[in-house]
Amino acid sequence: MARQRKPRGRALDGWLIVDKPAGLTSTDVVNRVRRWFDAQKAGHGGTLDPLATGLLPVAFGAATKTVPYIMDGTKLYRFTLRWGEGRDSDDADGAITGTSDARPTDAQIEAALPALRGDIMQIPPVFSAIKVAGERAYDMAREGRPPVLEPRPARVDRFELVEHLDADHSVFEVQSGKGVYMRSLARDLAAACGTLGHIAALRRLRVGPFTETQAIPLDKLIRGEDTPPTSPDFLLPVATALADIPALALTEAEAFGLSHGQAISLVDLMGRIPQAANPDGGLARAMAGSRVIGLCRLQDGWLKPERLM
Repeated sequence: MARQRKPRGRALDGWLIVDKPAGLTSTDVVNRVRRWFDAQKAGHGGTLDPLATGLLPVAFGAATKTVPYIMDGTKLYRFTLRWGEGRDSDDADGAITGTSDARPTDAQIEAALPALRGDIMQIPPVFSAIKVAGERAYDMAREGRPPVLEPRPARVDRFELVEHLDADHSVFEVQSGKGVYMRSLARDLAAACGTLGHIAALRRLRVGPFTETQAIPLDKLIRGEDTPPTSPDFLLPVATALADIPALALTEAEAFGLSHGQAISLVDLMGRIPQAANPDGGLARAMAGSRVIGLCRLQDGWLKPERLM
């Protein structure tokens, strides 16, 4: 019987909140920190473009199970819009596709913003990871055959003008849900104001429960080939990712049953169900004392296990 090969690296569990520098892809960052920590398993909680800086949550081990909940969480961005210049990638890394002398007034900007808030339809940038007939859109665009992408739903909770840096550059803040492209917002705002535009700088300030105060610059984590792995003290507990999800206290007996796949009647949990939990399909974080048992769905009168920790 063949022996099962032992996974390489340390079995680490937790979240590392990296302050990503410009010029690296999200995958570049994950590969580097996985090597520096000598970790068996790592992934990230939401892609950032190479031009972008800011929060990149990296999940190690068991934390990878909570990545979908981080990606579904609220994001906060700040970007600088360069007026009067269109780019094929809708950011400063792309080739210029057109110019305009028109520069919007504050009144024009404020009049255009409401149409880009709330539940909107958004055409993604052609330089994006969306698949078209099995191919990545950015691969097609690089080969000179950019695809025609269809509008898709997006949720923008806040889109505000922060300041003007000069006649050609304005700063905006956006709070949004999953899958909203800041490059598309910048492009569409410029078009609504009668000009062209692209993102000159972009920074992510928040992802779900993770904030800028928790972010660690990448250069603080660097380790050479002959130095010990980076300390796991930098990692946040796995459950940190679930802080935005309402907590539901269980007895040890209930926790045991739930961890073995058993649903619990909501009648038995009356008085303990948090007000913030939607009883019609909402999520709850099942707790036994300070221990996270997993994520559960309140559905059809039952608490059903969805993702056990």
